[in-house]
Amino acid sequence: MSNTMHTYARLPVSFTHGEGAWLWDADGRRYLDALSGIAVCSLGHAHPAVTQAITEQAGKLLHTSNLYGIESQEALAQQLCELSGMSSVFFCNSGAEANEAAIKIARRYGNARGYTVPKVIVMENAFHGRTLATLSATGNPKVHEGFAPLVEGFIRVPFDDADAVASALENNNDIAAILVEPVQGEGGVHIPSKGYLTALRELADKHEVLLMLDEIQTGIGRTGQWFAHQHEGITPDVMSLAKALGNGLPIGACVCNDKTANILQPGSHGTTFGGNPLACRAALAVLTTMQSEQLVPAATQLGAQICAGFSEALKDTAGILNIRHLGLMIGIELDRPCAELVGLALEQKHMLINVTAGNTIRLLPPMIIDTEQVKLIVASLSALIKDFIK
Repeated sequence: MSNTMHTYARLPVSFTHGEGAWLWDADGRRYLDALSGIAVCSLGHAHPAVTQAITEQAGKLLHTSNLYGIESQEALAQQLCELSGMSSVFFCNSGAEANEAAIKIARRYGNARGYTVPKVIVMENAFHGRTLATLSATGNPKVHEGFAPLVEGFIRVPFDDADAVASALENNNDIAAILVEPVQGEGGVHIPSKGYLTALRELADKHEVLLMLDEIQTGIGRTGQWFAHQHEGITPDVMSLAKALGNGLPIGACVCNDKTANILQPGSHGTTFGGNPLACRAALAVLTTMQSEQLVPAATQLGAQICAGFSEALKDTAGILNIRHLGLMIGIELDRPCAELVGLALEQKHMLINVTAGNTIRLLPPMIIDTEQVKLIVASLSALIKDFIK
């Protein structure tokens, strides 16, 4: 009997090691990882550059606290600001913490404008984390269940509906920010209409509210741009990052532009472990490797290959509602619940996949996958889907 708290319905497998897109279990069986630890290990497993960075830093210094300067943290902040065109970074340990920082920035911004209860517009089907504030911002009733009273101050509107955001802004005079995912990953890999983020940027500017983008799953190259909002050529006021930034080593980041860079001051926010030398060294290795191996533009090509493969393989299959992708965020929506496909893929095809929103197969393969692995994902999973639908 396990002594770990029962917060996960774990699959009956434990992995001992990995290399690239492959994982091996305790019995020596090999599995193709088409999930990347849920968009985390974009460089795959045991990448030499990340391994070297972690090993070297572990032999030097792990922690001093943020009371002192941290060289690798400064270097990482500079790189993220250069890539995003933004101004400053607060480092933490997770995506939920990055979103917590963003929400606190919105609250402070609203309070400075005289709002008694500053509000944040959030979207239906959104997912922002499991802390009390971020689960309150999340648009999934199952995540809320049993945790009332929720944190107040969130106004929920439909995703991909700029008119609904405009209406909320016009009917409320105490809104401080709009918080949105450029692609709803947990919500079912829902990609908004072209121009949606641009419209939100314009609305935020018109009403003098902050545009805050949750790029925890979409950021660090996953969609074929360093950050998904760059597909529309806009810049947010606040952006949250995590997941792929450390390739498995926990790190989160709340990135701000000039407008929001100085809202948090000494004493108003902090972290014990955030931005420690080890996590920042690992993240620097991730960014450097992605640049040197040109993995970000490759995500566009690989995602297109995978979706074209599924479209061809499943074109005559009843029960497929939609196949959608942006870079290497891929969703195959079925007309029925399909959560059991996760276990079937593991057992029958030795492949790691995910099902989200009940009926959408979500694929988030490593950005270092090759053409043969792309073909294997398409062939194996297409066959499994056909059998399942029959």
